[in-house]
Amino acid sequence: MATLGPASETEEKIEELIRAGVDVFRLNSAHGTIEVLQTRLDSVRRASRAAGTTVAVLVDLAGPKIRLGELPDGSLTCKAGEMLSFVRGPEHGTSLQKGQSPFPALTATYPPLIDELSPGDRVMLADGTVELRVEQKTANAAVCSVVQGGTFRSRQGINLPGVKLSVRALTENDHQYARWAAEQGADYLGLSFVRRPEDVAELRELIAAGAGEGPRIIAKIEKPEAVENLEPLVAAADGIMVARGDLGVEIDIAAVPLVQKRIIAACHRAGKPVIVATQMLESMHHSLLPTRAEATDVANAILDGADACMLSGESAVGEYPVQAVQMMHRIALATESLLRGRRSAAAGTAAMQFGDCPVFSAGKMGLSPSTTPPAADNSITQAVTAGAVQIAEQLGARVLIVATASGETARIISQYRSFVHTVGVSDAEATLRRMCLFWGIIPMRDAPADDPVQLLRHVIDRGEGYLLPGDRVVLVLGTGIASSRHNGVMVYEVPG
Repeated sequence: MATLGPASETEEKIEELIRAGVDVFRLNSAHGTIEVLQTRLDSVRRASRAAGTTVAVLVDLAGPKIRLGELPDGSLTCKAGEMLSFVRGPEHGTSLQKGQSPFPALTATYPPLIDELSPGDRVMLADGTVELRVEQKTANAAVCSVVQGGTFRSRQGINLPGVKLSVRALTENDHQYARWAAEQGADYLGLSFVRRPEDVAELRELIAAGAGEGPRIIAKIEKPEAVENLEPLVAAADGIMVARGDLGVEIDIAAVPLVQKRIIAACHRAGKPVIVATQMLESMHHSLLPTRAEATDVANAILDGADACMLSGESAVGEYPVQAVQMMHRIALATESLLRGRRSAAAGTAAMQFGDCPVFSAGKMGLSPSTTPPAADNSITQAVTAGAVQIAEQLGARVLIVATASGETARIISQYRSFVHTVGVSDAEATLRRMCLFWGIIPMRDAPADDPVQLLRHVIDRGEGYLLPGDRVVLVLGTGIASSRHNGVMVYEVPG
């Protein structure tokens, strides 16, 4: 998953990124007008057609991000022990009241900030590199001491760990972007700074007013309240993002790795896709190679069971966006080469290898360390999909095919983390794009999803040269004689 920005927004560059391995593009509404995002969305759709493949788009809502106002010189450097203050209004003062030593005064984009701060609260600036502590309050100011010094710039974010804020998860600006995203057929919406399942319900109600199903909602876990409400949030959302940037400032940074594992495990129990994001290959902003720690970080996210790993600034403003995608792809394949064997040993079946087939390319990321099946969505569909995966692995099937109207059956199959190559087909373009986020599911366009025989022939024709005589193909299908759309499994052996 890659974020688009000035370094990667041209149609030609987007096509390069797709060929390098991007399955989902992120459009960040915090750094672009609707007009800019519309241009990028249109470019993604055209580049996808040019590349002959399917990719999804996630529009990331900015949320109630609290930012510093403008600083007189654009930036400010402070040292431990110095005093700063937050004041109301856009003006920058130098003192709070008569008889007090002059010191710099800051403003914020959140008007109630001073009202909601209390002595002892922590205020984090510049992604947590600068720490302040509130010492006292007046009617119009909060006086802070510098605990950890550093340099911060105008408009940088403010984090307030442990401070209970009254701000809503959806701003008026978010409403505009969400409506636009739904109207333009975006596949996913990222809900920033979510705290409660009611925040997800509010966004779902907002986009439900439009035509069609609307984008699926990805709740971004970046607040302590979200971690506390994790299980209800996972249940309410269509997927989760481990947004480690703000999360690592809002909670103890030492706890982030364990919280990441906890979030991924909760998503697996619920059968929901999960994305790990922020600073995954951070040094590739300016370097052709990541650090060893970054490569290990990506691999560990895959080992934890992430459906996708996300590039942020690396692909949006970095010097090497294509190389960053290629590197993440290489790490995924290297990690999965080991996990294939582990999965095979656990399942008692031979590992499947698919080589460099252009039709059936691998490269989906992540593997659950557990083979525990996902939570049941529908008892018949759950049983059929579980049986299909078991049959495909036991027979050493070359391909598992699932035809799905909404993508939900493909999502359930994805959660079994089988290395049997799985193809998702649908008559709906939106469903094909949606499946791009699901681990191990390769969307196939222009396939006759409603006719099992024609579908089987289509897949075999597409796989000519890779499907050999004697290879088995497993198809999850509906017989039309039961309430569940998916209530049958067919096994086909390619004739000699």
